[in-house]
Amino acid sequence: MLGGVRARIGQELFLRVAGPDGPKQAARIHGRPGPRWFEPDSPIGRVHGDAAMFVGGLRALLLQMLHPAAMRGVAEHSDYRGDTWGRLARTSTFLAVTTFGTADDAEQAVRAVRRIHDRVTGTMPDGTPYAANDPHLLKWIHVAEVDSFLRAHDVYGAEPLVGPDRDRYVAQAAEVARRLGVVDPPVTEAGLAEALASYRPELRATPEAREAVAYLLLRPPLPLLARAPYGVLVAAAVGLMPRWTRRPLRLPWLPVSERTVVRALGGLATGTIRWAMSPGRGERTGRAS
Repeated sequence: MLGGVRARIGQELFLRVAGPDGPKQAARIHGRPGPRWFEPDSPIGRVHGDAAMFVGGLRALLLQMLHPAAMRGVAEHSDYRGDTWGRLARTSTFLAVTTFGTADDAEQAVRAVRRIHDRVTGTMPDGTPYAANDPHLLKWIHVAEVDSFLRAHDVYGAEPLVGPDRDRYVAQAAEVARRLGVVDPPVTEAGLAEALASYRPELRATPEAREAVAYLLLRPPLPLLARAPYGVLVAAAVGLMPRWTRRPLRLPWLPVSERTVVRALGGLATGTIRWAMSPGRGERTGRAS
């Protein structure tokens, strides 16, 4: 009985992020023969193939919203309310293909994303133009993601990276970033921290960002069964956000609870997803698309 409920919760969250075609795409990504950019047991495969990515992905979205140009692009060129899960599924697919897919499929995925970026242009309220293919903006999206994935894996991953593997992960992620148009992405954990710090003067919470955060945290389109575990994943993601981001985005700051109750529940939630997606029960979460 409990095992059945646990499996249903894990499968529901998995399908929301991977999309309805997730299992079919997973078979193609992992089953198609050919050379890959990375070995599946390399640091990037271990991070992107773990259920902790559910927490890392939510944290990345929250952090990325703090750049006004990035948030403006999302608000003007995507329907994050009506297509929240579609956007997450496409992001999940891109990460899965570039991490685990054949080199040909990975190149094709990168070209598709670059074509989309070419169409995402506009003007900020002060008249300043923005473009999704701007290398500076692309770098912000990249470092926010890599930092979030690494931090989430440290806390909720089955096997956190240690020693040189941490720099190897950042360097491997940089290989994909360069192909997307990022100039000089960080290749070490120290370089990643420096890159993130360099963006601090540009970051602020716009009304669009606060609205998107409220929607993501409080009004996600989910069935009843998945709402409670989703709330736990959101709390885990918020718990990993830097303290300086809390007030601008109107996020709670409960340091004691975040280090105890939230981490315990977050570990249970990611463990449930990992269990539901384990061999014999389905594809691994990070191999969802």
